[in-house]
Amino acid sequence: MPDYNKKLDDEFKTILIDAIQRNDIDAFREEFLEVHPYDQARFYVSQEQDVRQQISSYLSPSEMAELFHNLDSEDQESTLEEMEPAYVADMLAQMYADDAVDVLNELEKDQVVSYLTIMDDEAAQEIKDLLHYEEKTAGSIMTTEFVAILANHTIKNAMKILKSEAPDAETIYYIYVVDDEERLVGVISLRDLIIADDDKLISEVMNDRVVSVSVSEDQEHVARMMKDYDFLAVPVLDFQRHLLGIITVDDILDVMEEEASEDYSKLAGVPNFESQDHSAFSAARKRLPWLIILLFLGMFTASLIGRFEEILSQVSILAVFIPLIAGMAGNTGTQALAVAVRGIAIGDGDRKSKMQMLRKEIGTGLIIGFVCGILVMIVVDLWKHNIVLGMLVGVAIFTTLTISTMSGALIPLLMHKLKIDPAVASGPFITTLNDIISVLIYFGLATLLMNYLV
Repeated sequence: MPDYNKKLDDEFKTILIDAIQRNDIDAFREEFLEVHPYDQARFYVSQEQDVRQQISSYLSPSEMAELFHNLDSEDQESTLEEMEPAYVADMLAQMYADDAVDVLNELEKDQVVSYLTIMDDEAAQEIKDLLHYEEKTAGSIMTTEFVAILANHTIKNAMKILKSEAPDAETIYYIYVVDDEERLVGVISLRDLIIADDDKLISEVMNDRVVSVSVSEDQEHVARMMKDYDFLAVPVLDFQRHLLGIITVDDILDVMEEEASEDYSKLAGVPNFESQDHSAFSAARKRLPWLIILLFLGMFTASLIGRFEEILSQVSILAVFIPLIAGMAGNTGTQALAVAVRGIAIGDGDRKSKMQMLRKEIGTGLIIGFVCGILVMIVVDLWKHNIVLGMLVGVAIFTTLTISTMSGALIPLLMHKLKIDPAVASGPFITTLNDIISVLIYFGLATLLMNYLV
């Protein structure tokens, strides 16, 4: 068993490259397999294609599977293209089923069928069983490599089962207890199993209050639950409580990264940060739909300003403060949006928490609006020597910042209630919406005070 103490420093890289150039397989394997698979992967992707193909020829499918798991999705895709299909099928069969499914979900259907056809029947069936689950559910990220024992086994028998099944299990920190019909009835930790008397029955030491998730549960909810309970793994059940698989903490870390990236991309109005576009045309094609929608909203804002053309012609100084009011409204709305989306994402989603967050944001908006309104009123009065104009801009700032903060917090909460991803209420959308609100408020007040401004 490698101890992975070696680090992939420059000197070590030189040794590996020298072994490759000499085509010394034994020397390469002796050094390469002593480093962690993550470092193996970093070395692998840093080489040219012909060298990568040479490295893969030195490694068995199971050794390559460990390296492959540590590659980024883009590197995985290019690596598969460089390998023979039979080798790929063997490598995927050596991976944990849930990891193999993650890889196959990124491929075209004809490729998936091709690999499954030439794969070992048992491994192929295990992967097929996971492929039919809906994406982003507990079923799609669970693994079927776990250890399960019967409640009527003794501790001694359970230890024998654990020793025989542990090499193929993804984790053994929890051992799940099932009945004769594979229904989950309890769980026992590895620690409790080790310290229990050999002659005791599993049913005597197991915990029968097991926290589990449904196979159709959303992966984001599963991630939140595992964070709340500090679990290393959680069992996945069907509606009859049959144990179908487990979700491990390493898979949840991937889910959290995926969900965070997805939410952040939506907040920015970009379809998906995960897919790194290879061309400017591809990136533009994905961003254009959002931007075209925002363009028309912006044109609507411009048409609103046009309706107040007569006021602007009489009091042209009003145009100077349009960017200030609209910009401040967009900024405060986006800040409130970020707070609301974060609160929903980390699980502060019960009614009481929502109302507390909404009240806090409204209070924040009132304070920010009041302070900024007073400041801008004083500055405009000193600058233009016109107290009415200063009051107009100050009141407009106060009102728009209060309403913008409230809308930035309220819109994602309403979307969440309607079962729509609140991150869809992206920053650009909130900003444009608040532009419209600020223009209406500003010129509405200007119309009322027109006699004092001329």
